[in-house]
Amino acid sequence: MSNVLLVKGHPLTSETSFSVKGLEAFKAAYTAANPDDTLTVLDVFADNVPEIDADIASAFNALASGQAFDTLTAEQQAKIGRFGELTDQFIAADKVVIANPLWNLQLPTRLKAWVDTINVAGKTFKYTAEGPVGLATGKKVLHIQANGGVYGGNDFASVYLNGILNFIGIDDITSVYMEGHAYAPEQADQILADAVAKIETIAKTF
Repeated sequence: MSNVLLVKGHPLTSETSFSVKGLEAFKAAYTAANPDDTLTVLDVFADNVPEIDADIASAFNALASGQAFDTLTAEQQAKIGRFGELTDQFIAADKVVIANPLWNLQLPTRLKAWVDTINVAGKTFKYTAEGPVGLATGKKVLHIQANGGVYGGNDFASVYLNGILNFIGIDDITSVYMEGHAYAPEQADQILADAVAKIETIAKTF
């Protein structure tokens, strides 16, 4: 059995979001093909995903200098604790599906906050004399992204996300781009249908 983490990177539902439609299509098709696997949905907008702010940055510095965790403020402890929970959740996952829109040529900020929780020295990568080495090896990732325009994976969000995943040791990455529906709205239904069909096919053997 596999643990599958589904990361929902859009605040709306499948009624209006192409990327969420894709995520739900994956979930249904994957569950049908793998009924014994465990699927967990993380909604980065609805769930608690702490951003690196003054509390977290200062807490990281304090802990790195040898300060005990219980000397941090209550707010720092809560944020650092949740940050670590998300890191551990990602590490425990065998497979990860990330679904998001392309907003202003980048990831939504809440999804970027989650990405920060999976790029952690000593947990998902380590520094060596030869340079950084990824520790999150052996995972499979499916990235579903809805783009109003057509970028073919060369947009900043996709390049960034793939770069982070490669950096932490993941090279088994499949991408599905649901793109062009703003550029050619008359083709939106077909663009969605084609992408969903592709996602469902991938899900059966993912």
